[in-house]
Parts: sequence; structure tokens; C-alpha cells
Amino acid sequence: MSLQIREERIAIYPGSFDPVTLGHIDIIERAAKQFDRLIVAVLNNYSKNPLFTVDERTELLRQVTSHLPNVEVDSFRDLLANYARQKNARVIVRGIRTVTDFEYELQIATTNSKLNPEAETIFMMTNPKYSYLSSSVVKEIGHFGGDVSDFVTPEVERALKAKFSGSADSGAK
Repeated sequence: MSLQIREERIAIYPGSFDPVTLGHIDIIERAAKQFDRLIVAVLNNYSKNPLFTVDERTELLRQVTSHLPNVEVDSFRDLLANYARQKNARVIVRGIRTVTDFEYELQIATTNSKLNPEAETIFMMTNPKYSYLSSSVVKEIGHFGGDVSDFVTPEVERALKAKFSGSADSGAK
């Protein structure tokens, strides 16, 4: 009788997560059920001007995913295709809210498959209750002192308030 050893199913959920929203967490929780290990990878995107540093985003993600034992939080500065290869990940998870998201994500997935044919991209539809939600919207609401509690966890809400507490034009009283 031969013993078969199953290869660990590793997936990566990449993003800027600036900040992580309940929509992101929904995708993380659902994807974590599908894989042995899910790496939530914070992209250090040079083309964006982030509110939170990579370290701050990584720490917030660790806090909000601490209940998921198979979720690992990391960051990267390389091409996603290279990072997936380094981590032995065969799957890249991407959340889709709208048709516009799909068109953009399809371009990225096609490019990644050319650069790393071993990694397959899967798209997870966002829960409809989060389909309008984006990090940009959350930051704008937070900047003007609005209530973000329906969009982020309490940890992220506190971090946003701390970031914007010094803004002269934040609208916060």
C-alpha cells in the first residue's frame, strides 16, 4: 500500500488593503475555507499614495484575520507572478464587485498567467452587501469625520480616526 501525500493548496489574495474593509474580510474568510493556506499579501504599490504604511496595513490585516488559523499576512514589492512562485502558490484570488472590476482583473490575470503559467487566477464575487464598498470611499468618509463603522472593523475604524485626527479639514468636531 502506497501512501499518497497531498500537496498543500496555497492561495494568495493580493491587494493594497488601504484600509482593509469588510468586503475584503468577506473574501478572505470565504477563500480561507477553500485552501489549506491563504496568504493575504499587501502590495507596496508605487503608483498609489497610501494612507497607511505597508507595516500598518499588514498589522491591521493580522488583527482582523487572527480568528483564521490558515491565513498568513505578508507584504511584497515584486511582480505578483514572481511572488506566487516564491510562495509555491498555485492560485491567486481576486474579488470582483462590478463589470469594470472584471475587465481590469481579467487583464491582470492574463498577464500573470503569461508570467507564471503555474498560478491560476480565480475570481470571487463580492457579497452584494459590500458591492459598493471600496477603500477609497472609506478613506473619504473617514477624512471628513463620517461614520465608517458599517464598512470596517473596530480596529480599522480606530486606526482611521487616529490618522485623520490631525487633519485640519477633516470635518470632525
